[in-house]
Amino acid sequence: MCEDETDWLSLKPTEPSPAQCCGSGCSPCVFDIYQSDLERWEKAKELGDTSLLSRRKVENSGSVLNSETFTAFRLILVERETDDTNRYRFHLPNGSSLGHMLGQHIVFRGIVKGLEIQRAYTPISRLDTRGHFDVLIKIYEHGLMSQFITGWKEGDWIECRGPFGGFSYRPNQYGELVMLCSGTGIAPMLPILSSVTDNEDDETFITLVICCRTYEKLYLKSFLHEQARFWNVRIFYVLSQEKSLGNLPMSYQENTKIGRMDPNFMANMLKTCRRESYILICGSLTFNEDMREMLKQLGKTDSSLFIF
Repeated sequence: MCEDETDWLSLKPTEPSPAQCCGSGCSPCVFDIYQSDLERWEKAKELGDTSLLSRRKVENSGSVLNSETFTAFRLILVERETDDTNRYRFHLPNGSSLGHMLGQHIVFRGIVKGLEIQRAYTPISRLDTRGHFDVLIKIYEHGLMSQFITGWKEGDWIECRGPFGGFSYRPNQYGELVMLCSGTGIAPMLPILSSVTDNEDDETFITLVICCRTYEKLYLKSFLHEQARFWNVRIFYVLSQEKSLGNLPMSYQENTKIGRMDPNFMANMLKTCRRESYILICGSLTFNEDMREMLKQLGKTDSSLFIF
């Protein structure tokens, strides 16, 4: 029991700082959790009962994750993808799977110069992967979270919570999925792509368009090369800073555009879709809006697309 006002004030939840919100629309957001905890504290204080401050355990269908509280996972592998991007692999206990759904993201947190930072990242592992999960993370020179991540080393324990968001999908739900992505925006596309090609009963066509600066900046080349061999998958590359197709390996020259995505390329790509298309978009805010506007000009409505 709390004896006086000072005791109760010591138990009052602390409002998060803006840096503690990853900005990805998580539900619950850290501010939602704070509001819930504040209401619980006010009720407990009114009734003089501190036992009401214990948060009810969240049911999460057997997932090792929790959307409200952070869980620490051991980092077991750091593998370089490009000069500024790494793939990080985390151990899952007892051969378990992460328990997320297609397109869902998780939120990592770290401390930089005394400030708590939270950022969202999408696991790139197949949904049925057991014993570990992988995330693809780009390091930004002046990024606060990047300053924390650059210090990660194998054996470290890193905290995250989730999963959040997601793309509702069932096999053969769409005739053709067109995936438009930029940079690490490829992350949510990878489990969706794998879910289609791993399922011999799923006859969905896939058109994956990857926008990047140069060939050297492309991620997961071996994986994408393997996926492109499937009868229902085609992959295009849009490389904004390459000088010539002749600088690329022969296997890339036929399906690569030099320059930026433009309405003509988009229109031609959509015309060659083999079935009715549904479009997935993931990249920077600017990229997402540019793709949405371009598609709108070509007659596509918001009901025919999904933005991560």
